[in-house]
Amino acid sequence: MRRVFEHKHKLVEGFTKRYNITRLVWYEEFNNAQEAIECEKRIKGWVRKKKISLIESKNPNWKDLSVEWFRDSSASPQNDIRGMVI
Repeated sequence: MRRVFEHKHKLVEGFTKRYNITRLVWYEEFNNAQEAIECEKRIKGWVRKKKISLIESKNPNWKDLSVEWFRDSSASPQNDIRGMVI
């Protein structure tokens, strides 16, 4: 949640800030950071068409999957979800 919050509010320099990326359309949870990093590197090597297929297999309407995370004031961005954003 913390990383998504930072990206949504443009607190982190990089791709998401430069291109105004604010929707989380796919994520996956892992048991540890190393597994997440390995998956992220693998997916970054894919062609765009394959990435789009991955997203649309679980989120065909490209809905923002994090929209509910920050509506409740008790949802703290300090809570950590071990995941990956593509």
